Amino acid sequence: MWNSLKLLFLILFGGSFGLLASAGVFTVLVAVGLIPRFAGKSHTAGQIILYEEMVILGTVAGGLVSVFERYCHFGEWFVSRGISQAAVQAVGTTVVTFFGLFAGMFIGCLALAIAEMLDSIPIFSRRAGFRHGLGVAVCAMAAGKLCGSLWYFFMEIHEVVK
Repeated sequence: MWNSLKLLFLILFGGSFGLLASAGVFTVLVAVGLIPRFAGKSHTAGQIILYEEMVILGTVAGGLVSVFERYCHFGEWFVSRGISQAAVQAVGTTVVTFFGLFAGMFIGCLALAIAEMLDSIPIFSRRAGFRHGLGVAVCAMAAGKLCGSLWYFFMEIHEVVK
């Protein structure tokens, strides 16, 4: 009974926190206007819906692969079908190289867009009347993130899921 209740809470909290994290990612992307900026720079504004759908698809696919990692060993599947190990490794290396290149470009563009947006935070805080404690609020969020990460690794929660 207790194990099934723990599993239910794990599913509930894990799903809730995953939704919150993905909502935060999408909020940042919307707030900095990254997708419209990409469409404007590449002169493909007519395809902005496709860009947004690809961002959502990539986020969902990345989440599924990271959660269900044990089922995503595609190289083993290809080797069991008779394709040589060397060919699978060559294709895998190429895919990872391109993924790293495009992920790096995306993160770089996101960092620059956030840096531009950070200029607006002091203006917003003054207009909203948030005069004191902005640094404390930012430090409290960072400390919470640090405590949560340390708890995750010291309690070896990542080992429980496997």
